Amino acid sequence: MFGKRYIVALLILFCFYAEAQDCLLGIGGNDAETIVDIFQLNENQRTTMNTLQEELDIEIKGINEQIEKLLAEHPQSKDADLIVLADKYKVLRQKILDASYRCDKALLATFNTKQYDRYLELCREAIRRPIAIIPKTYDQAGNPE
Repeated sequence: MFGKRYIVALLILFCFYAEAQDCLLGIGGNDAETIVDIFQLNENQRTTMNTLQEELDIEIKGINEQIEKLLAEHPQSKDADLIVLADKYKVLRQKILDASYRCDKALLATFNTKQYDRYLELCREAIRRPIAIIPKTYDQAGNPE
């Protein structure tokens, strides 16, 4: 009896872990100042974040235009049409998530150990899977070593 409960508990835990979502910063969203405040970004990191936000905005705008075109032009009269439409839509939505992930990872790559530890702490609290990077080391002037 104990063995079955133990196995079921492990399976539930495994499924929960496997389904954990990535811990994204969301630099493409409206929380840029929150990111700056929470992680105490230096000027170089702010510049990097702004550049990444601009690149992400352009990429997402293009994908959203593809989504609008897909929804406007794709046949939707049959169940099979809707299934194909849903699959195509999922691919485009995944492109948005992938672009967000890449930009967040690029910003995280500029984090020092203290900033990255804070990020890891917040991810644990939110039960999210952190993006793995190697934190940068900075000299006293704030320049990467």
